[in-house]
Amino acid sequence: MTAPLAPAETQVRVIFPAGMLGAGFPPETIDRGVALGADAIAVDGGSTDSGPYYLGTGTAKTARAAVERDLRILLVAARKADIPLIVTSCGTAGTDSGVDWVADIVRAIAKQERLAFRLATIYSELTQEAMLAALEADRIKPLPPLGPLQPDTLRSCAHIVGLMGHEPIADALAAGAHVVLTGRATDTSSVAAVALRRGLPAGPAWHAAKTVECGGQCSTDPRSGGVLVEIDQDGFTVESLDPHAACTPTSVAAHMIYENVDPFRMREPSGTLDTGDATYVALDDRRVRVESSRFHPAEQHTIKLEGAALAGYETMSFVGIRDPAILRDLPTWLDTLDTVLVERVRALLDLEASAYSIQVRCYGDNAVLGSLEPDVTPPREVGVMLLVRAGEQALATAIAKIANPLLLHLPLPGMDHLPSFAFLTSPAETERGAVYEFTLNHAVDTTSPTELFRTEYSEVTLD
Repeated sequence: MTAPLAPAETQVRVIFPAGMLGAGFPPETIDRGVALGADAIAVDGGSTDSGPYYLGTGTAKTARAAVERDLRILLVAARKADIPLIVTSCGTAGTDSGVDWVADIVRAIAKQERLAFRLATIYSELTQEAMLAALEADRIKPLPPLGPLQPDTLRSCAHIVGLMGHEPIADALAAGAHVVLTGRATDTSSVAAVALRRGLPAGPAWHAAKTVECGGQCSTDPRSGGVLVEIDQDGFTVESLDPHAACTPTSVAAHMIYENVDPFRMREPSGTLDTGDATYVALDDRRVRVESSRFHPAEQHTIKLEGAALAGYETMSFVGIRDPAILRDLPTWLDTLDTVLVERVRALLDLEASAYSIQVRCYGDNAVLGSLEPDVTPPREVGVMLLVRAGEQALATAIAKIANPLLLHLPLPGMDHLPSFAFLTSPAETERGAVYEFTLNHAVDTTSPTELFRTEYSEVTLD
């Protein structure tokens, strides 16, 4: 059960130092935020931005040294100021192992810095059995563009996490936690938890949280460091903590567009943020005041599910092409490569194309935008990346090796000489190992905002 709100306060200030823990920030920006009266420090520890591998394996994309550096600065500052530190989506994907990984780093820093505090670890990983039961009870609904969830899809997931809202975090703060480390959570949940627990309105709380979720990205210099947001009964004020950067009405308003389908509405587990009538006013050359944000509570509280499953094993080859004749007719060359490779794999390995997959991307020729690329002039050079995926690593590598002479010398139809291309590496084949794919884009109905999550408390002592 969610703890009752504390008596309403007039305002709350939160430091959000960077878009992601481990990204780095100037230490002096944290000192400035604390001096300005910060009531909490919050930072996001991960996202799905880097793909399904990290959820599939339960590992972090960030270097331990980078996470430790940022955490040391934040933890020391938070304990010195006696304000809470909140880290969400620990370990990139928010798996249980990600939470434990960050907790281990926190405990090591506490020992080195002689810090004592109450630690809350909130886990958001879900079992296949629990989700199969929810599916059987018709509590799981698809989000576009997916259709109804199949039981075998759940069974295929290596890890499943639910995106918690603010409630488990608010409960941990109410229970006296000085440091809160969570599994997968919405990017906005940490700041919203601080504000909503203090009794502040949901509209300003969620809009402020959305605005600062990436630190300095809502300022004129996204790389400068973090921001301080002050939330009150009528709205919020945000400013950059770097004296060389500024928050402007444009930079602040624009962040509602970032990673959001609708520039005025954003769904959270407990409802929908509505900024359609919000106003953005510059208080001076560095601070912006935002008012008239609203929040519409949902009739049904839902938790979004993320899952990743093993998709196979990949081997990669990369070759550079500068032959002007090939580059003038690259589509034909690619079609020829596909046709010849499929025929050779069938002849040499007795495999049909359905038993594996081949992906070719031409960097320098529409590899990013594809058919949306407006520039159709022939490129000067192209890097061709071949990705072979199969059910076993050895098979993927065998197919890539069959492709090797084609990537080195394959001519266009009718060409009277063998062109030569340049492999990036020797050996030309690089085994990428296991690869994963996202398999869930669904939401589960809940009877309580906290029922899917587990919170553990521990005392970090000086002993």
